[in-house]
Amino acid sequence: MLLSFGGRPFKMSAMFISRLLCLLTFLVIGCARRDVLVIGTDATYPPFEFVDKNGRISGVSLAIAEQIGKELGKPVEFRNMNFDGLIPALQSGQIDLIISSLTANEQRRQSIDFSEPYVKTGLSILAAKDSKVMSASDLKTAGLKLAVRLATTGEQWCRKELPQAKLVTLDTDAACVLEVINGTVDAWIYDQVSVMNYHAKHPDRTRALLSPLRVEVWAVGLKKGRDDLKATVNAALARMKKEGAFAALADQYLSKERDLMKAQGLPFVFE
Repeated sequence: MLLSFGGRPFKMSAMFISRLLCLLTFLVIGCARRDVLVIGTDATYPPFEFVDKNGRISGVSLAIAEQIGKELGKPVEFRNMNFDGLIPALQSGQIDLIISSLTANEQRRQSIDFSEPYVKTGLSILAAKDSKVMSASDLKTAGLKLAVRLATTGEQWCRKELPQAKLVTLDTDAACVLEVINGTVDAWIYDQVSVMNYHAKHPDRTRALLSPLRVEVWAVGLKKGRDDLKATVNAALARMKKEGAFAALADQYLSKERDLMKAQGLPFVFE
């Protein structure tokens, strides 16, 4: 394609045209989203984020997102994607926030920013019924086989703390649970709420060892440099705590888990 600039012809290559179209598309999409808060989540983690019977994103994360949208005066739009794609999507500007039971740790802080935490939990163990794993110390047993979910802190912890274990890396909760209930792995390392829920679904094939291997906190993920948005997110979370919104969400979504944790002398996730 030939264009004229200052009376002189300029030839546009196919690559140049392609890049220009990508830039224009990005700018158009960006402008279209200015009045919408785009939230990235992996909606496979009830009761925090899941797809309900009507095909809509639901759960604790939805309630948090709506309150942040209220603080900003913007409607909320969810993008449901695989967990390991959330941080790249945030960095590239496809989404504005991550609200997806995301652990705020130092490794992730190197690439993104975080709000103040809204959940305190810990890594724990979902052990197979006939597994040798009876406590955290048993994880160092030679020849152990463990399921881990890709890009989670459970995977990170196992790779650092249990170099002798054979790790089976999978990309969904369902796949990890299936390995445990079939006895093809000794255990799965994941967060306390998930371990409780999956044990409740498979009480004859699994054991829940809830004493935390490591305490963690969940927070909202933000692109670095968005201090204005971070302040708004923190204000919304602080208001929710002050108004008792998290206690109400616990009543709605997490009453059984709260009672079980308190029965075992463990602090509840919103405390």
